[in-house]
Amino acid sequence: MNHTNNIIAFSKELTWDDLPFEVRDYTKLCLLDLLGVAASGAGTKLSNIACGYAALDMSGTIPMIFDGRKASVAGVAMAGGMTIDSLDGHDGFNPAKGHAGCGLFPALYAVAQDNKSTSGQQFLLTLAIGYELACRAALAQHATVSDYHTSGAWVAVAIAGVASRMMKLSLEKTRHAMGIAEYHGPRSQMMRCIDHPTMLKDGSGWGALCGVSAARMAKAGFTGAPALTLQTKHWHDLGENWLITKQYFKPYPVCRWAQAPIAAVLDLKQIYDFSSTDVASVHITSFYEAVRLGQKKVTNTEEAQYSTSFPCAIALVHGDILPEHIADDALKDPEIQRLSSVLTISEDDHANLVFPGSRLARADITLKNGQVLSSTWFEPKWDASEPPTKKELTKKFRDYATPVLGKTRTKAIYEAVFNLDRSDTQQLFRLISSPIQKPVANVS
Repeated sequence: MNHTNNIIAFSKELTWDDLPFEVRDYTKLCLLDLLGVAASGAGTKLSNIACGYAALDMSGTIPMIFDGRKASVAGVAMAGGMTIDSLDGHDGFNPAKGHAGCGLFPALYAVAQDNKSTSGQQFLLTLAIGYELACRAALAQHATVSDYHTSGAWVAVAIAGVASRMMKLSLEKTRHAMGIAEYHGPRSQMMRCIDHPTMLKDGSGWGALCGVSAARMAKAGFTGAPALTLQTKHWHDLGENWLITKQYFKPYPVCRWAQAPIAAVLDLKQIYDFSSTDVASVHITSFYEAVRLGQKKVTNTEEAQYSTSFPCAIALVHGDILPEHIADDALKDPEIQRLSSVLTISEDDHANLVFPGSRLARADITLKNGQVLSSTWFEPKWDASEPPTKKELTKKFRDYATPVLGKTRTKAIYEAVFNLDRSDTQQLFRLISSPIQKPVANVS
C-alpha cells in the first residue's frame, strides 16, 4: 500500500519546476500532435457517431473537442478519445503496444473545463504526469496479464489519478479512484479489432470515460479495490526516467505495425524512381503482428488503417499517406486496390524476437520487366530513438489541421500550445471547442 501511496504522492506533489526542460518540450509536442489528429479525425463517421451519442445520451454543459455540441465530463472525455482514435496517427509507446495521450488529453480537457480554473502550466503538468502513470500502468498490466488489452484498459487508471489531482481529491480517495478505474477499465482484446477492423479501435474513448467517472465517483465516496498495477516493479524510476520522452510519433495515420513496411517500399520508390504502374508484385517480410494486419480489400477507413497491404499500396501511388488518402470516399482507386491485392507478407524469426521494442520490416518489389528491388531492414520513422524535429511535427500538424480548420485557426492553435505554460487554458480551449468546417452529422 505504501508503494501505491508513493505513486499517488508523486502525482499530487510534482510541480512544473520539477519537470526537466526536455519533458516540458515533449509535452507540448505531444499535445500539438494530438490536436492535429483530433482535428482531422473530427470529420470521420466514427467521431460523428460518438459525439452525437454523447450529446444525446450524456448531456451536459461542456463543448466537445472540434464538435461544438455539449455533453457531460464523461461524455466529452469519451467522444474526444474516440475522435483521436478514429485516425490512427497519434503518438504511442512501443513497450506498451499502445497509446497514452489519446485518452489522456480529452479526459483532462473535460475535467479542466468543468473546473473552470486550470492554468495552462497546470494543464501541461498534469498531462505530463498522466503519460508517466499511463506508460507504467501499461507495462505492469502487460507483465501480469496474458491477454493483450487495448490502451483503454490501462490509461483509465492513469486518468483516474490525474483527474483526482485536478479535482483535489485526498490520497485515500485517489487510491479508490485508481482502483475503481482498474476494476472497470475496458479490458478489450486488441487483436480482435486487428482481425476484424471496426470502430472499436484501441478502447481509448472508453478508458477516458472510465477514468474520469472513477474519479468523480470516488469524490462522492464510492470505494474500490487497490489497483494491482500500482504494486509492481515498474514504478521504481518514477520521476527519474521520463517515459513521455520515449513516445514515438507517426508519420502516417495507420497502425504502427504497418509503418516499417511503408518506410521500406517508399525507400525503394525513392531510390529507383519507378511508377506504381511498373509494379508487378510486392512482398513484405516483418513480424507476426504486422502479418495479422491482413486486410487487402478495404471498404472503409477502419479497414484501411488496420492493414499492411493497403497503406503500402497508397504509398507506392502517392509517395506519402495523408488523412485524405484513407478517407472512406478515397478507397476505390483501382491502382491502389491492384497493388494491395498483389502484396504478400511473411514472418521473420528475428523480427518477431525483437518486437515490440523494435518493429522491423523489409520489402521486395518485382517490376513488370522482371527486375527485383530489395530493401534493407527498416524500422518505423519517428521512433523514440530518432524522433521527428519540431519542424517535421509542425508540418504534420498543419497537414492534418489546415484542411478542416483553415490556416488562421490552425496557426492560432499552434501558438496557443507553445504559449500554454505562460497563459491560462481558455484561449486554447475556445479554439478547439467549436466545430471543424465540415458539417457534423446528428445521431437520432
